Amino acid sequence: MTKQFEALQAIPRREEPYHIVVTAAHHDDIEFGVAGSVARWIREEGATVTYVIITDGGAGSNEPDMARKQLVDLRYHEQLEAAARVGVYDVRFLGYPDGCLEATLALRRDITRIIRETKPYRVVCQDPSTIFVHRAYVNHPDHRAAGEASAYAVFPSAETRPIFPELLAEGYEPHKVGELYLNLTQEPTHYHDISSTIDLKMAALSAHVSQIGEGDDFENGAKKWLMQANRDGGSLVGVEYAEHFRVLKFDEERESWFQEETERREREAAAK
Repeated sequence: MTKQFEALQAIPRREEPYHIVVTAAHHDDIEFGVAGSVARWIREEGATVTYVIITDGGAGSNEPDMARKQLVDLRYHEQLEAAARVGVYDVRFLGYPDGCLEATLALRRDITRIIRETKPYRVVCQDPSTIFVHRAYVNHPDHRAAGEASAYAVFPSAETRPIFPELLAEGYEPHKVGELYLNLTQEPTHYHDISSTIDLKMAALSAHVSQIGEGDDFENGAKKWLMQANRDGGSLVGVEYAEHFRVLKFDEERESWFQEETERREREAAAK
């Protein structure tokens, strides 16, 4: 275990039921990234969860004979099935064109509307600051756009009355989110032990047949790769399987910038 990951904190358990909104650019992003955590939060903490799938999924195939509408419909049903396998039954589809998403005001308004409607304590989204991941992956620009719009929907839009007055006219009052979790991050602060729900995560992932195949193709492809990735993530923090997040807390008194900077430098020094 490296010193850098020794400094990560375990995500604490919440004792009272609460609501979570999870946003993602594409159908299957949640299953690859955070479905193990979602399953634990629902089963062990009584959380309720809303998924927000931002694009229509229509760019998810290079097959020349695959019609876009056919793929959109297929992925819609795959996502509903994947969500149900971990206990999520509120899935919102915003229908923005897949592959060319931008963090527009219209998108931020749509996410703000859902936050004000469902009033989550926690919002989970993709880290908009992630561009290059390790040595072999360029983060999809849709992921970054989805994360940026979601983060700015959390703050300042969801909690600020003068922003998007049209939402007030629709009856959506401001709501302050307690926590923001960023996944697909290069700067994690917390880990979540998903050893008890790794099988549920894989079951949810397997619903996306159009993207990852089925049978041996799934077992020896996406499942094998993701199991190993979560196993490696767990080994870094001393558990069997883990997902990692950067966590921002808005429901606690903010520590001084000096204290935060001092702690950051101490962590960096300890990791050398």
